[in-house]
Amino acid sequence: MPARGQRGGTATVVRPLPDRYLEPEDIARIFGVPLETVYQWRRRRTGPPGFRVGRHVRYHPQAVAEWAAEQNEQAA
Repeated sequence: MPARGQRGGTATVVRPLPDRYLEPEDIARIFGVPLETVYQWRRRRTGPPGFRVGRHVRYHPQAVAEWAAEQNEQAA
């Protein structure tokens, strides 16, 4: 589980993400938010981009890292 650091009040990922596709539970753990928040982000299209594998949602680690970097830039 990646550790989170604080920079200007915004959470940042300070360890590399895993080399596998991430599940919604991973996203919730990484960003320290409830799982329901991850599902709301997906419904509202405000969270990291995900894709479906059958009925399952997965996230590419690089896309999550890029989304987190964008969020940090917007907050600055």
